[in-house]
Amino acid sequence: MPQATFYFPKGFLWGSATAAYQVEGSNKNCTWSAWEEDPDHILDASRSGLACDWWSGRWREDLDRAANNGQNAHRFSIEWSRLQPTPDTWSEDALDFYRAIARGCHERGLTPIATLHHFGDPIWLAEQGGWENDETPQLFAGYVRKVVEALQPFVDLWVTINEPMLYVYNGYIDGVFPPGRKDLNTGLAVLVNLVRGHALAYKTIHLIQRNGKAGIAHHYRSFRPAHTWLPLDGILANMFHNLLNNTFAQAATTGKLKILTKQVRIPEAAGTQDYIGLNYYTSDLVAFNPLAPAQFFARRYYPKDADLSDTGFIANYPAGMDEAIHWAASFRLPIYITENGIEDADDHLRPQYIIEHIHRIWRKVNNNIPVRGYFHWTLVDNFEWERGWTQRFGLWGLDVDTQTRIRRPSADLYQMICRENGLSSEMVEKFAPQVFEKIFPG
Repeated sequence: MPQATFYFPKGFLWGSATAAYQVEGSNKNCTWSAWEEDPDHILDASRSGLACDWWSGRWREDLDRAANNGQNAHRFSIEWSRLQPTPDTWSEDALDFYRAIARGCHERGLTPIATLHHFGDPIWLAEQGGWENDETPQLFAGYVRKVVEALQPFVDLWVTINEPMLYVYNGYIDGVFPPGRKDLNTGLAVLVNLVRGHALAYKTIHLIQRNGKAGIAHHYRSFRPAHTWLPLDGILANMFHNLLNNTFAQAATTGKLKILTKQVRIPEAAGTQDYIGLNYYTSDLVAFNPLAPAQFFARRYYPKDADLSDTGFIANYPAGMDEAIHWAASFRLPIYITENGIEDADDHLRPQYIIEHIHRIWRKVNNNIPVRGYFHWTLVDNFEWERGWTQRFGLWGLDVDTQTRIRRPSADLYQMICRENGLSSEMVEKFAPQVFEKIFPG
């Protein structure tokens, strides 16, 4: 068997990603805490409860695990509803909590990336109309100012908004996120305000922190025509690509928000990305379906022979990572893979998934595309939004009742990758021998 190692550049960031509401627990001020009061909103009718119990301090042991296993970075988020529990009050305890996490990253040799909005909003903000309210971008900027002033000694890499297009689609079109709306026009209004909120956040960060870097964690989904010989399949695949992948990123580049037949000029958003954050998981086949007007006359599905995750939520399609990085490179900015992972409770597919996707990233880096880091989703099993506890994305498993962490083989694999700053034939042979010849042909 051939023996080789694909090395990454010195200083490459290897980390994992978490989100505040999903790991902290005990949050009663967030739109998600109100949303999960209705068991019909959550797939398994579960509650977040303690989640991973970070609010009481177990973030320390989880970050210890990350650092002890060779990771040199961590992406975490700040929960607006913690920091500003009412319109007129700020919580110094919450500021201290997030300051401690940021400081704790440094103490463990982890470069922190802080996300300012990761799907959750304060309940009081929702009562004022949430992101439908044109005043919300300014309110968001005030919150961002408070965070950056407090955390700037420890954090200089910021994500303003995580997956804004999914926030809009899931909350205002598909209705599976709070507030559960299904109205395209409302979704468009929210999207405009999210772009404005991002632009204000970007400018706020740079006013406070001269050397700070700010970007967006874009959800990139690969869309492929199910039948290359059928023009309608290609048109629909391209439509979904432009709608879900291009819309927000282009607005933050040109200051023009183009969605379907509408265009809104938001000039203050032009040039408001210092890097491209890339969340990539999977790819869809797209076929024309005249019986599905609510889905834009399309059927999206996975190939019959695809390697699927536990619930069929994700198909392993590493070629989509090539597409995602190629797309990100078109913006001519540094790139961070801010999320990538698969739900896999018994860890039978995750090692292969990690290996194949990191190999694809290495190929792009080796072709001088400026990918600066990789953040695996996620460090430990957490509460997966409307899917509750049905999905297990962690390098470490979690017994929700006892809060016991269970080390999975993927944690061993990722440790070897992080410590080696590369992917070796030995790792592939040990953890995913079925793809050895694909990674190391001949």
